Amino acid sequence: MKRILSLVLSAALMISAFSALSGCSGEKAVPKTGEVVYVYNWGEYISNGDDGSMDVNAQFEKETGIEVKYLNFSSNEEMYAKMKSGGMTVDVIVPSDYMISQLIHEGLLEKLNYDNIPNYQNIDEKFRKPAFDPTGEYSVAYTWGCTAVFYDSRYVDEADIDENTWDLLWNEKYSGKILMFNNQRDAFGVAEAKLGYSLNSENQEELEACYEELVKQCPLVQGYYGDQIFDKMESGEAWIAPYYNGDLLMLQDGNEYVKGYIPKGANTFIDSMCIPTCCQNKSAAEKYINFMCREDVALANAEYIGYASPISAVVEEMDEEAAGEFFYPSDEKLAQCEVFYRLSDEANAYLSTKWEDLMKEFTEKTR
Repeated sequence: MKRILSLVLSAALMISAFSALSGCSGEKAVPKTGEVVYVYNWGEYISNGDDGSMDVNAQFEKETGIEVKYLNFSSNEEMYAKMKSGGMTVDVIVPSDYMISQLIHEGLLEKLNYDNIPNYQNIDEKFRKPAFDPTGEYSVAYTWGCTAVFYDSRYVDEADIDENTWDLLWNEKYSGKILMFNNQRDAFGVAEAKLGYSLNSENQEELEACYEELVKQCPLVQGYYGDQIFDKMESGEAWIAPYYNGDLLMLQDGNEYVKGYIPKGANTFIDSMCIPTCCQNKSAAEKYINFMCREDVALANAEYIGYASPISAVVEEMDEEAAGEFFYPSDEKLAQCEVFYRLSDEANAYLSTKWEDLMKEFTEKTR
């Protein structure tokens, strides 16, 4: 989930931002405090020093003396399962909207002390108190974006592209070259959008219809993947895949022929920083969240990973390509999209069962 940033622009902006905001440029590192903050985030979802970018975690360690232990997950469901299993040490997590709602519902998140997060003032008002955290007590927006369809323009006929629909993912012409999401919420969300249902439907007849739609698609699918889509799309092993719009530039770094569009009914997501109740160092966790909300740090992340920033001052400093319509969709486009909310336990259980059934269908197909 990264992209190659514009080195000259970013370097200049970072130097300026450090001088104005932190006064730390050129200063010696703060002595180590012996403290550790454990951070659990999506893979490739932070600026890490590659290609001349800011190494965000290293900079945090330099300025605070607090060591960062950084771990990755590949889906909200993976993160949730590991947290629920117990025995995991983590201070900051970065789940998506519907999972945050679920964690709040289960009492698994700490309330934040915003006195310790003064850079929260940088977050745009529209990202505060979102529907999944209506009191705004548990989360701070990190990035946002939309699901999209990517395709390799060398092999996919432009006549088959309808940017309003998800039909390309069901086109038999490309059987064996189509990838699909490897988690039930996103996969069912695509089917719901294709059929014109709400992405938060709990109507069993509608969910059953979505399952049947995914069963129809199953014989066309090469596999169900997460970040593995990068290798497959870059190599040309796969030609079509749904994924997240912020990844377009990374895909194009490996394959210049990849294009993307956001169909009607796409999921608009917000990934946010939270502190779980298993946190061992809340003070360090809030320092880390505050650091990530600083404009120079947020700029480094936005330029590097390609996802939209919830800080308008950051967007204004970005180059035209990175701040374009595909990455920051218009209000008109967003009005056609929908945010995931927490589903009832009954609906989640039903989806889990149908997802297992779908995976069995796929296993039978590939024998």
